[in-house]
Amino acid sequence: MKFSDKFIWGSATASYQIEGGAYEDGKGLSVWDMFCRTKGKIWNDQNGDVACDFYHKYKEDIALMKELGHDAFRMSISWPRVIPNGTGEVNEKGLGFYDKVIDELLKNGITPFITLFHWDYPYELYCKGGMLNPDSSKWFAEYTKVVVDKLSDRVANWMTINEPECFIGIGYHEGWHAPGLKLDFPEVMRAWHNMLLCHGEAVRVIRQNSKQKANIGCAPCGTTNYPIENTTENINAARKSTFGTRGKDIWSYALWLDPICFGKYPEDALDKFGNDMPETSEEDMKTISQPIDFIGFNIYRGDAVKAGPGGKSVIVPQAPGCPRTPCGWDITPPAMYWLPTFLYERYKKPLYVTENGISNNDWVSIDGKVHDPQRIDYLNLYLLELRKAINDGADVRGYFVWSFIDNFEWAESYKQRFGLVHVDYNTLKRTVKDSGFWYKKVIESNGEIL
Repeated sequence: MKFSDKFIWGSATASYQIEGGAYEDGKGLSVWDMFCRTKGKIWNDQNGDVACDFYHKYKEDIALMKELGHDAFRMSISWPRVIPNGTGEVNEKGLGFYDKVIDELLKNGITPFITLFHWDYPYELYCKGGMLNPDSSKWFAEYTKVVVDKLSDRVANWMTINEPECFIGIGYHEGWHAPGLKLDFPEVMRAWHNMLLCHGEAVRVIRQNSKQKANIGCAPCGTTNYPIENTTENINAARKSTFGTRGKDIWSYALWLDPICFGKYPEDALDKFGNDMPETSEEDMKTISQPIDFIGFNIYRGDAVKAGPGGKSVIVPQAPGCPRTPCGWDITPPAMYWLPTFLYERYKKPLYVTENGISNNDWVSIDGKVHDPQRIDYLNLYLLELRKAINDGADVRGYFVWSFIDNFEWAESYKQRFGLVHVDYNTLKRTVKDSGFWYKKVIESNGEIL
């Protein structure tokens, strides 16, 4: 079985993780520049100052994408590279960099998918309260308009925000990502609500200012549960727990997507969070629920569940010695069937897999090649489940591997390698891994070789 002839095959990256050029050509600081200088926050106290040096090597990397047959490239824009202080004066050299990248992608027949925010929040705005500031959505709208005015004559596909669950949950609540805060839950939810407003304002700005018909979505992540056995009771329990609110955290897909798609927070969140919820208005919800065209989702793993007393989900522990990636994530292919199935069933929006991949212990072997059979097997298993979900009715229109290239993996730094392309961080030499060549064959056959 093949995928649709219009199915999009691509790969994904993020600005801070690959660009480098952290202090070049007028770029402002981000919270990740700040966080990386804090002793002990990043593995081996490393940073993204150079990373993959995509800032200087983008032509080489885009040529590799073309060689490997990629239809599309999901990339993010660095807000402080474009507007160094977060608001106000635009850095024309920074904006010009993305202008050149878009031209290079199109010249090579690769469709750009732009993510406006992938965590590198402007430091100067953090100093003004960041996502706790009630003006934060106005700042984001201003930034969005600058980017859309410059690029929308050639860019049609937009994602507002990547993984708000991580940026707020890990950055504002748990403290092990930038900006490194450990706020009480009422403040976490205020930041969450303001980020939803950022999303809504960005959708409105894109819709009003795009120079061509825009395809707009976002790229959340969250708790993914799937039934250990496909009984009605287990499926219902998995569905309920995927969209349900467990404790005081923000990892439910419904907490992000219900306000966007339905114009209201899920009832169970309102019940469980109570007075921790921020004050909201009808105008807020109208902004947040600006119509979107698709939902992206980032997925790496899930938890198997069964129905317990009262139909509540009970996590079924993995068996001893279960398959697990080097960064400790269980390998659970059925999650790739059930998550798009549940998302499409609930929201009735076209879907894209905006991230999926595996960290592996890759190195250049004695033959000069990088052999990564585990990655090939992982991607094959997950893509088979994705194809099954599509055949069973989920409207999934594209797939983006995380990641095109090894990169700075946030607090894990350069310890984790997710790329289809290996990077020697001393020389910056690129070497296509076996998985990169395998993925090329997948694309050429439109998934028929799986």
